[in-house]
Amino acid sequence: MDAEGLHLSMNYISSSGIVLSAEQKAALETSMVILRTNYKFHKVWFWGKILGIKDDYFIAQGAGRNELSNRKTLYSLNCVEWHLLPPASETAMTNSKIIHGRFQGDPSYEYEHTEVKRVGDGEDFTEEEVTIHLKEEDRLAAVISSIDEDAAIVPRGAFVRTPLGEVHTNRSFEGLSVTEAGKLSSYMHFREGQYHTKKTIKEKADLDPSIDFLDCIEEDIPRGSWSLKFERGSGLVCLRSLMWLGQTFYHVPDSRKYGRVYVGTGEKNLDIPFML
Repeated sequence: MDAEGLHLSMNYISSSGIVLSAEQKAALETSMVILRTNYKFHKVWFWGKILGIKDDYFIAQGAGRNELSNRKTLYSLNCVEWHLLPPASETAMTNSKIIHGRFQGDPSYEYEHTEVKRVGDGEDFTEEEVTIHLKEEDRLAAVISSIDEDAAIVPRGAFVRTPLGEVHTNRSFEGLSVTEAGKLSSYMHFREGQYHTKKTIKEKADLDPSIDFLDCIEEDIPRGSWSLKFERGSGLVCLRSLMWLGQTFYHVPDSRKYGRVYVGTGEKNLDIPFML
């Protein structure tokens, strides 16, 4: 969610059990203004919090004028001092899926995982032990990247792609109507489109290329991995990811107010097929 107005935005998702102390809100609002200036960001978001055993990681993201690409991620243990997180490598993305359990809360902590691999075919095989080492800072980057890929969403029309390919906030976006806000088809993944290009010519004819360049969450697999619920009558809609428990998105219909935040352990819900 946008760093500006963080205090008010957190109230919209408090029904999900996501809260910050008054001291944390004050520290975040102040430090992210400094963060925006120091890194020359066009916009800064409070991404959320990953709960650790020793300490929690507070996460912020910033971007230039093209808000979809070149986003930088930073983390803090005290809401004041921020450290730039390196981009997640392919090796870290692969190894992070093997490592299970809570984060320690220590960026320098190193995970060690040993597994036995079978080498050879038939009766002429041997078993070899392979040890994987992964630094917690690298695991943190990989998990944040995975959550962004699977569960970072925005309302349809909130962003527009220019003829030059840059993605900017749509200044003419006035919010979804109550009817549209109740449909999963009105929400899009905030990432480069992956399967909207596979649509048929007939389906593409109904799309506006300037705003329909993102993937719709209605097409996510497995089906039913999003929970949509109206609150405060029809004055607020909240979407929660069942794949990444703790990811919450809110939108106030007929307004420009929307945002998302993740507060959880950073562990993917592998039991989702049994929940649907």
